[in-house]
Amino acid sequence: MKEKPKQPRTPPQMHDTIRHAILLALEQEVRSAKDLSALVRIPEKDVYGHLDHLRRSLAANNRHLIVTPAECRKCGFEFSKRDRLTKPGKCPRCKGESIHEPLFRIEDGR
Repeated sequence: MKEKPKQPRTPPQMHDTIRHAILLALEQEVRSAKDLSALVRIPEKDVYGHLDHLRRSLAANNRHLIVTPAECRKCGFEFSKRDRLTKPGKCPRCKGESIHEPLFRIEDGR
């Protein structure tokens, strides 16, 4: 009896890349990195790398990643001059550690 040769296994097709899924989510509404992490099922720390890449690549298409800065819950200090996308660990004014995380959205350039 002759055995049939095994066909190579093909991986399941992904219709969207992670970055494309993040892009679509941010076009629909304002979201935090934690929201995006749950949505695309990757660790939150990985989301920031994708957001940074999106920020650079969107500029070529006259679109922008808009960041609503993090804010201290205790004294209200706004981290408006911060370039990093990650949530700060401490407030420089009151040293409080309870901080609202930054929010992200995508806007077309004007």
